Amino acid sequence: MKKWLIPVIIIVVVAFGLYSWTKGFNNTAITLKEEAKTAWSNVESAYQRRNDLIGNLVKTVQGAADFERNTLTEVIEARSKATSVNINADNLTEENIKQYEQVQGGLNSALSRLLVSVERYPDLKSNQNFMNLQTQLEGTENRINVERNRYNSAVGKYNTHISLFPNSIFAGWFGFEEMSRYSADEGAEKAKEVEFDFN
Repeated sequence: MKKWLIPVIIIVVVAFGLYSWTKGFNNTAITLKEEAKTAWSNVESAYQRRNDLIGNLVKTVQGAADFERNTLTEVIEARSKATSVNINADNLTEENIKQYEQVQGGLNSALSRLLVSVERYPDLKSNQNFMNLQTQLEGTENRINVERNRYNSAVGKYNTHISLFPNSIFAGWFGFEEMSRYSADEGAEKAKEVEFDFN
């Protein structure tokens, strides 16, 4: 065997190893990022389900002739705002996620006031359609929480993958950046004070 052939073989083996390593990093990063985007889509889908249910709830409540129109209008307007804000899964910045959560929080607040107001209407409370919709809304709120947690888990796996050494070097070369997690609203760690104004 010729002496010059040994260094060439070593270079080829090292180059192939480096290629395999970077290809493995890149493919895993892409897979994890796509899983995180899918998880975000599931968050949006859960919120969409809630918005759809709220539309049905509003129609049911509108049937109560003397129901407070103000409260109902607030829910309708908040729902409209909530459905108007969408985030592209390729642009999941902390700012965009906060904006999305802010309009969803406005809808939560209006919906809470609606459900508290319903307490004054025994006929509505006993309406089977209303009761079913209220139960479905409660289940949907749980789904939303589960999907947000799954999104955060997927983002955590992706962020860990691109942050570990030597992956962090490849992440910089290939343009992979950390994704933002879904976080609680500011002040969410404090229990909300519930006020009943029946006057």
